[in-house]
Amino acid sequence: MRAARLIKMVLLLQARPAMTAAELAAELEVSERTVTRDAQALSDAGVPVYAERGRAGGYRLVGGYRTRLTGLARDEAEALFLSGLPAALREMGLEDAASAARLKVSAALLPSLRDASSSAARRFHLDAPSWYSEPDTPELLPAIADAVWDDRLLRTRYRRGGGRDRSGTEVARELAPYGLVLKAGVWYLCARAGEDFRVYRIDRFTAVEAAEERFERDEAFDLPGFWAERAAGFARSLLRTEVTVRVSGRGARMLVYAGDRAAAAAALAAAPEPGADGWRTVTLPVESLDVAFGQLLALGPELEVVAPEELRVRFAEAAERLRELYR
Repeated sequence: MRAARLIKMVLLLQARPAMTAAELAAELEVSERTVTRDAQALSDAGVPVYAERGRAGGYRLVGGYRTRLTGLARDEAEALFLSGLPAALREMGLEDAASAARLKVSAALLPSLRDASSSAARRFHLDAPSWYSEPDTPELLPAIADAVWDDRLLRTRYRRGGGRDRSGTEVARELAPYGLVLKAGVWYLCARAGEDFRVYRIDRFTAVEAAEERFERDEAFDLPGFWAERAAGFARSLLRTEVTVRVSGRGARMLVYAGDRAAAAAALAAAPEPGADGWRTVTLPVESLDVAFGQLLALGPELEVVAPEELRVRFAEAAERLRELYR
């Protein structure tokens, strides 16, 4: 533990011109007294670290000193490619590896380039979870992520379906875990089960155990392509019925935000040109009449339901209730 801390201290001082005892203590998560002892230990070991007193003082390395402890370990190199996703790294248990990798890269760079990582971080941040939802980190995610990195088979217990109450049938599965996907704050595992590739929600795993044996990865497997195909197929599978509506010009622009964007865009493209009044008739795929009622009601007077009659009646009743409220 101390050896790792001493190495980190050398890398920190190599990446920056100087650091105060308080700054080092914060980075290393120790007391300032421990920083003083560690600096002395490094000096005794031949590392040219020294302290300068005064307002501009701090710990420094003798100019030109370069450590050779900059080689990236495998987990550090892999984590480095995800360093723009701090929350995802933390949830997968890779935060420490990414921190060490960034330090080693900073230490290896020319002095004029050492602010590159902080410069990028000040200009770009990815916030993956969707609005109005609290991200929930699945407890078993770190163990599954370890198996994904290491190409180890997973023996799992998985809860199928069950809806929001999280009930459902539990099944045993042996999976070859190929990749993880974070979609709108929800983690998914893309894995091979037998000869088929499937997608599993991480929060539905109730138990996982990494096997000793590794699986042979199919190098032709394309995770982004596989996910895009499955996601599009899943979205299409939800659209089980159709409604016919008339929309104004403004309503047509609003329609793509009321439900499935791809389906709405395709429906508008296939619709006839607007009439003299600027309205056009659109046949729109929807998940269900209940879902369509909630989504399309948001368009207010910019949309008229033509069919089915059941949905048209619901809209007429809603309009009457609104009229009574605002009379």
